This record gives sequence, C-alpha cells and structure tokens, in this order.
Amino acid sequence: MTERRIGIIVNGASGRMGYRQHLVRSLLAIREQGGVELADGTRLVPDLLLVGRNEEKLHTIAERHGLTEWTTDLDAALADDRFEIYFDALVTNLRVANIRKAIAAGKAIFTEKPTAESLDDALALAREAKAAGVVSGVVHDKLYLPGLLKLRRLVEEGFFGRILSVRGEFGYWVFEGDGQSPQRPSWNYRAEDGGGIVADMFPHWNYVIENLFGRIEDVYAQVATHIPERWDEKGERYEATADDSAYGVFRLEGGTVVQMNSSWDVRVDRDELVQFQVDGTLGSAVVGLWGAKIQPRAATPRPTWNPDVPDAHDYRADWHEIPDNAGPDGFDNGFKAQWEDFLAHWAEGRDYPYDLLAGARGVRLAEAGLESSAQGRRIALEPLTEA
Repeated sequence: MTERRIGIIVNGASGRMGYRQHLVRSLLAIREQGGVELADGTRLVPDLLLVGRNEEKLHTIAERHGLTEWTTDLDAALADDRFEIYFDALVTNLRVANIRKAIAAGKAIFTEKPTAESLDDALALAREAKAAGVVSGVVHDKLYLPGLLKLRRLVEEGFFGRILSVRGEFGYWVFEGDGQSPQRPSWNYRAEDGGGIVADMFPHWNYVIENLFGRIEDVYAQVATHIPERWDEKGERYEATADDSAYGVFRLEGGTVVQMNSSWDVRVDRDELVQFQVDGTLGSAVVGLWGAKIQPRAATPRPTWNPDVPDAHDYRADWHEIPDNAGPDGFDNGFKAQWEDFLAHWAEGRDYPYDLLAGARGVRLAEAGLESSAQGRRIALEPLTEA
C-alpha cells in the first residue's frame, strides 16, 4: 500500500474549535487510522504545522500530541513548501486577511465558516481562489452527521412526497457569566468582534437548506439581543452588542417554507439541541444531529381538536425510529468525515462542492437576515452560482 504525505497548516490550533474538533477529533484521528484511503488505494497521511498567537499554548499542545512542527509566524508557515493546505479556525474578523495570504502563497484552502463578515469580502475570496487555481473548501459539518445523513436518504428516496414545510429549533441556555461560567466565548456576543447568532448560525442553515431542500429565494428575519449584558472570561461585565436570538422564515424555490428559530437564551425541551421537523404530502420526519424518526401518511393518526377535555393520545408513540444502516463501523465524527472528503477531492483533483462560493452564499444569508430585521421586510436572494 502506497503512502502519500500531505502537509496541512492549522491556524487557530489552540482555539476551542480548532483544537477540539479539527485537530484532535479530525486530523489526529485521521493520522491514527493510517490516513485517508484514496480511490487508487493510496493512503493520504497528514503532516501538521500548528499556528497560533500563544507560543506557550502551541508548545503544550504539540508536546501533548507528539507533534514537532508549530510556530507563531504565519508568513513563515505559508512560505514552507512542505505544507500544501491552509486551514483557518480563527475568529471571523481575522479570517479574510489570512486566507488571502494563503491563496497568494498557492495553498489549497479549507476554512471554518463564516468565511467573512461581509458578502463582498466572501465573494472576493472566492474570486481570488478561482483566479489562483487553488482548491477551496468550507466547513459544512452538519451535512456529515448521522441525523442529516438519514434525512438526506429520506429526501432522495422520495419518502416525503412534495415537501411542504421545515421547522427547525436550535439553541440552549448560555449562562451570562455572573454566576455560572458561560459555555461560549465572550466575543460571540460582541458585534465589533464578529459575534452574533445570525453570523454564526445562518451560514449553517444556508448549506443545510440548499443541499437538502432547495435554493432559498427570500428571507424574512427578526433578530434580538435578549440579554444585554454578560461577563467575560475574566469575570468582567461587558455590553452584549451582538444578536443572541434570531427568528427566520425562508421561502425556497418550489414553494417549501422553512422556519428556523435560533437562540442562546432558550431552555431545552427537545431530544437534541437542534431539531428539524419536515412535513410532506406522503410523510413527516423529526430529525436531530443524531436521531431521526418518521411518520408515513398511512400511519398518521386522526387528531380531533377538543379543548374541553384532556387529550389522552400519546402522539410521540406514533413515530418510528430510523435505523442507522451505516455499516459495521457506524457513523463517524462529522468534522472528521468532511476532512476526509475534502482531502480525497483535493488529492484526486475533483471539484469540491462546498467551496468558498458556497461559503459566500452562507455569508449572504446572514447579511440578508440582518438587513431584513433592520428594515422589517422580506429580502429576495437571486441565484449565486458564480463568483
């Protein structure tokens, strides 16, 4: 079996997402399994160069995982020809300048989302990558998770018939920080630092919706900052200037209506932190990131509205769990699965569908959502297929 080494620069390796999801659960896990197997049987094995701003943190992480390559000098990393792919897990407001440098250095690009704070910048990155002839990819991790893989299967097999509507609930209670410590970094709640639930979550909803249900034709949204003050990592009070909740309605090409509630100020009463209900003429499904249950037309109960007496019917019992059917090894970590998919596309010279242009569409939806809320009107979205 032939082994091929591929150098990857991991910028933001000491951050929450960069370290936990991308370094430990994805890239190091890929190394431990012997790499990614390509179509010709070659094993593609990552060699990693960690980049960050804190020398002590980088040294500690490298030592913990037996890595020898790390630096605080991004320019030096980009100048190293051994490393052909640049990955960005920085905060959003630092992303454009660094990806632009990596494109100029001829590196393939894989990046967290959103790719930029504005559509203009996101499109500029897509154009520059295309002009430079570099392969690009943007994290679309939720498409690789078990629940949404099951949902894709249902859609492709025609289970729903004509899809009428999708209703999604996402969120949980993030503690303010004055008592219990918050579960999210403080920059998420400062607009000046690129924070906000619309900027964070609408790019996710864009790729989920367009890849499973169809192109978004227009958006109407209402955003809010329900909690105006929070406490940061040092216990100091600060003003929350970014939106922490968003309520969106998206109309799709073909007539399907999608309703998404996103909030960091909601207490959970559902099976998972994100859950979608899809209703069609032939059946419905309730899907999370892991679980999925269905109710076909023939098994749909016949409720009768009568508010004068208690309803003893167990509606939850009318749903049937979808089996995993994922083979002997089961489903893999979504981030890791996407890394493997991106690396295989890159190594085999195939076009990757979730590129910087796809990332730009996610940024556009976030931008349109904020515009809709500010203006109190629906915002139309034309097809965006060319940078």
